[in-house]
Amino acid sequence: MAETHHYDVTVEWTGNLGTGTSDYRAFSRDHELLGSGKAPIAASSDPAFRGDASRWNPEELLVASVAQCHMLWYLHLCATNGVTVVEYEDRAAGVMTMDASGGGGQITEITLRPQVTVTDASMLPLARELHGEVHKVCFIARSVNFPIRHEPDIQNVKLAEVGTYMGYRLSARANNLGAWPKY
Repeated sequence: MAETHHYDVTVEWTGNLGTGTSDYRAFSRDHELLGSGKAPIAASSDPAFRGDASRWNPEELLVASVAQCHMLWYLHLCATNGVTVVEYEDRAAGVMTMDASGGGGQITEITLRPQVTVTDASMLPLARELHGEVHKVCFIARSVNFPIRHEPDIQNVKLAEVGTYMGYRLSARANNLGAWPKY
């Protein structure tokens, strides 16, 4: 029998402005995403659909889910294949295409742009190749019906240039002022 995992969330609408949904413009799209033991996530719809731009919208959360799952599986694959990653940042982007009638739309693609730093230059080809393997195991990527593109930027840094010293994080991508951010 296949192993199953269950995920329970609560979506609580907080946008009743006094008259409920008596009119399309009479209510806010604000809501909170809640999970047991977790901080609430302030959410709304996309501002194009009367949402609050300061809150996360479902489309952004979908892009974030794809990027998170890719990163977590990528780090796992790197660890099990002897590639030491010391930094990872992804500036993912999604595209939603509206249908001709304007009544609906769908996410049609997501592009992941991870910037990755590894410690060993000889591992750069494998580090790049592993991005292409993630889609075979990433739970979210395997669950969606649109293409997920990868545009990784993988760099090498000498191990001596990274690490921590007296509470300071030494980074290959240190800022131009030479200051080390304290963690």
